[in-house]
Amino acid sequence: MLNQAEGIVIRTTDYGETNKIITLFTREYGKIGLMARGAKKPRSKLAGAAQPLTYGHYLFTKGKGLGNLYQADPENPFKFIKSDIYKMAYASYIVDLVDKMAAQDVRNPYLFELVLEILRDIDDGVHPQVLSFIFEVKILPLLGIDPELDRCARCGDERGPFQFSVSAGGFLCSRCASRDERAISIAPATAKLLRLFKHLDVRRIGRINLKEQTILEIKKVLDAYYDAYSGLHLKTKAFIEQLETMKPEP
Repeated sequence: MLNQAEGIVIRTTDYGETNKIITLFTREYGKIGLMARGAKKPRSKLAGAAQPLTYGHYLFTKGKGLGNLYQADPENPFKFIKSDIYKMAYASYIVDLVDKMAAQDVRNPYLFELVLEILRDIDDGVHPQVLSFIFEVKILPLLGIDPELDRCARCGDERGPFQFSVSAGGFLCSRCASRDERAISIAPATAKLLRLFKHLDVRRIGRINLKEQTILEIKKVLDAYYDAYSGLHLKTKAFIEQLETMKPEP
């Protein structure tokens, strides 16, 4: 039986001289593995659609193991992402996160729409690092490690100002933070943005310009929280860190 789905290629593996195994994250079926026979041949009708970071419509059969890809119509190859090493690094990190967190054959339309919108925004020129922050914040509930970003995680005070505590799992008011020597100091603007990222509709993301200090504070919070609770240590993240150290001074 043939199945049809919207999908994003999140990983590929060469198989033999002419074939590819693609991991496709679909709206209708979740994450699936497909054999794309002949996809390594330059003239193959599947060659373009079997490239990493390609969104399109796919026709395939499913099996107990790998399914078989029969036809594909690539709609968006995200060509601007692929022409820029920084965009490519952040986009690869985002789909790597999806690959690690998404269960096989489990539908998650919310996650599919989220990653598709984020990739579109990166391709359109929105700041890729900030978009990766938004994505990291939004998938925390899906990972089961949702931090408290609306009030103090200990006393419930909603007024602020706040610091961030990894051990407490979210914001701490000044009083509670004074009893947590490892609380991370953040500016009010950083706290506001972290809360905004949690509730923001990604379909309404516009141009984003953040101060360098704000970016550094958000990165420090998210890196510490992910290191403590996610169990994810990705090569794509390490590559981003290398790229950032190579950036010329402003």
